[in-house]
Amino acid sequence: MSEEGRFTLHMEQLEGYEFKVKFDWDQVADIVLDEPPPLGQRHGPNASRMLAAAVANCLSASLLYCLAKADVPSESVNTKVTCRVHRNEKGRLRIGGFDVSIRVAGELQASPRLKRCLDLFEDFCVVTASVREGIPVEVKVENEEGQDLLGG
Repeated sequence: MSEEGRFTLHMEQLEGYEFKVKFDWDQVADIVLDEPPPLGQRHGPNASRMLAAAVANCLSASLLYCLAKADVPSESVNTKVTCRVHRNEKGRLRIGGFDVSIRVAGELQASPRLKRCLDLFEDFCVVTASVREGIPVEVKVENEEGQDLLGG
């Protein structure tokens, strides 16, 4: 799960606010980023949505890694992330925070490692820990019945 050093992505403007992103991994397909109207045509997610996805993905992967270091059960985690957007004192749009809700099911919910992993997983999430230095991120982990497993 470790990626020390650096990596480089390439972006090419296609039209208007639409950009093609080429990743540094050959097996990963290019993606298109775009802004919503009236600036763009919403041909892909915008940067705010990508950041929200990155935060939620990193938290989910970190929890899964701790719970099931190998053979992750399929369909055992569902994650929802809500991005709160507000205007700052200059009237500029800013990300005000993320609310992440992770629901664990089945084998993962019954794992004897669950308590330990709930204490550790957020600290090992590279993206969320970095984002939190400037943007609040609230995390909730719950079981299939919606009961809070973090106890916070």
